Amino acid sequence: MKRITSVLLIVLSLVMMASAFTLGAGASSAYQTYTYSINGEALYSPDAYSATGTYDYLQMGLDLNLNGPGDMVTDANQKVYIADTGNNRILVLDRYYKFEFQIDEFINEQGNNDALAGPQGVFVTEDSIWVCDTDKNRLVQFDLAGNFVRILDAPESQLFDDDAVYKPVAMAIDQYGRIYVVSSTTYQGIIVMDSEGGFVGFIGAQAVTISAWEIIWRRFQTDEQQKLTSSYVSTEFNNITITADGFVYVTTSSIKESSVRSAINSKTKSGTYMPVKLLNPAGDEIMRRNGFWPPAGEIDFSTISTAEYSGVSTVTDVAVGPEKTWTIIDSKRNKLYTYDYNGNLLFAFGDKGAMLGSISNIEAVCYQGTTMLVLDKGSNCIVVYERTEYGDMLLEAIAAENSLDYNYAIDCWEAVLQRNSNFDAAYVGIGNAYYRSGEYKQALEYFEIAYDTEGWSNSYKEVRKEWMSDWFLLMILIIVAVIIAIAKFFGYAAKVNKRVATDGKARKTFVQELLYGFYVIFHPFDGFYDLKHEHRGSVRASLVFLGLTIVTFFYQGIGQGYVLNPTGKTTTIFSQAISVLVPLFLFVLGNWCLTTLFEGEGSFKDIFIASCYSLLPLIMINIPATVLSNWVTKTEASLVTFVGTLAFIWVFILLFFGTMVTHDYSMVKNFITILGTVVAMACIVFIVLLFSMLLSKLVSLVSNIVTEIQYRM
Repeated sequence: MKRITSVLLIVLSLVMMASAFTLGAGASSAYQTYTYSINGEALYSPDAYSATGTYDYLQMGLDLNLNGPGDMVTDANQKVYIADTGNNRILVLDRYYKFEFQIDEFINEQGNNDALAGPQGVFVTEDSIWVCDTDKNRLVQFDLAGNFVRILDAPESQLFDDDAVYKPVAMAIDQYGRIYVVSSTTYQGIIVMDSEGGFVGFIGAQAVTISAWEIIWRRFQTDEQQKLTSSYVSTEFNNITITADGFVYVTTSSIKESSVRSAINSKTKSGTYMPVKLLNPAGDEIMRRNGFWPPAGEIDFSTISTAEYSGVSTVTDVAVGPEKTWTIIDSKRNKLYTYDYNGNLLFAFGDKGAMLGSISNIEAVCYQGTTMLVLDKGSNCIVVYERTEYGDMLLEAIAAENSLDYNYAIDCWEAVLQRNSNFDAAYVGIGNAYYRSGEYKQALEYFEIAYDTEGWSNSYKEVRKEWMSDWFLLMILIIVAVIIAIAKFFGYAAKVNKRVATDGKARKTFVQELLYGFYVIFHPFDGFYDLKHEHRGSVRASLVFLGLTIVTFFYQGIGQGYVLNPTGKTTTIFSQAISVLVPLFLFVLGNWCLTTLFEGEGSFKDIFIASCYSLLPLIMINIPATVLSNWVTKTEASLVTFVGTLAFIWVFILLFFGTMVTHDYSMVKNFITILGTVVAMACIVFIVLLFSMLLSKLVSLVSNIVTEIQYRM
């Protein structure tokens, strides 16, 4: 019995241990790592960084807790420097986050006792520790042992406003000794000083966001009124860091949110209204924004209902990582977003909570070799994240690209895809590697998978160039043949229309009615007059033009080239029929109802025929444009879109003159009638919707009554 009991206890212990391992393996992380697709959907990915621990003041070996820390950086020896703002000190920790010394009080240049006051920024060079002594409006330099070197007071220049207050909150120094300072109250841009503290100038001033109404209103204001209104000045930056080659990353959270939102939604390549910028020493914005979305933090901000996390990201710090990667923090959501040099989002992670890896109030981020350090202002601690195997694979692939080892880069990106098949940047990386090695057809395949229209266009341009060199003469012959065929057809149509106009026959054949459309679109005044009075058109021909228009839009929906439809969206003939028939019917009905009251001479049939004949340019232009869209690159696609726009403009002109001639209106009266027709269309839609709602309520009422009667019987 004892033996059986022992065996049962052993089995039970093994089961409990297995359960514990299973729970541990399946336990959810404190955050979910993800990227974004071209459609703005979150694509989950393996963790690139995994939280390994937190370090508070006790674990650092401090006697006093941190108090509102404002900044954190590391040096070449992986030491950590923290601006402990509330305690008026700079903490220096070793690479294992153990306290070495602090900088708070010192003897200044005059031999007097001095001390830091509310330092919000710290920067470390090869031989110095620089402190933004914010509340005393100065920069203070110390050596690496914490010994005082010098003070740089506020720079002097006539470019500063008389009432401006110098409040340095962040700084950086390039390899030539130039000092870049972010002052929280300076709106002219980043302050640049030489190594001696002499003022050089401002760089990177932000664009001012003024609405059109504000611009117009200010034109009518007096000088006194303009002085009373708020000044329209550039917004200020809040943080800065610098790369090894002297390029400056700066962040801001004071740009109008609507401007940032609009810039993100339009997928702009410009940095005008972006919360993070990359500036060269001259102050020019040079950031590459070649990803699906501009590097601005959160993209799916519109679907978040919680007010605390709604809206665009509040970007408050940026750190330069290995292989030209860089990371920004979103203090609103306590998240980190890491991008490569081309602006592709590599991964995003972070969240608020109590689990290891969660952040209560993110303040700063920096790199320490393969480790990412986050300063949590809410918990007054450092959160340590170690790069995972997946993160190492990402960096290895980027390193291969940067070293121009394209074959190895392909292998690295394919290894990444084995771990994360949803990672579009990997497909782009493989496509770039194939493109740079001259294998353009293979590059096309990977760019198509990632919906990278720009990379696809560059590769397709080379493929097309090769193809055209082989078939150039045949292409010329085909183009000439098409031009001759079109010219012959229009010549034949002109002869038929001229003959019909003079033969005096009252009845026209179906072909003649169709060919007359090609006269109407080029001669709207005479064309629409004869269309009505000489009966040169008919309802049957109008129905043909209407049907061909529906087919044209259907073909456009399924036959557009890759650059105009990278995601392969399709349509149905039914949906296209609805999109054409409903507006056309509303226009004809609204115009007929209105012109009946205002002495219009056209009947419902006349308006319908004139409207259908006006659709012919859409058929003539959109079908060739759709065919052409399969042969163009991204830069050439705008021409196809412009041609399509011309077709619609042509149709609107024909509709305008068609209704004017049909009703025998003057141009002014017809213009007013067209505007009234638009209003009538809106009224008809409203009445139909109202009637359908009332009908549904009535049906529901009758159904409820029947159900109640059946229940009581």
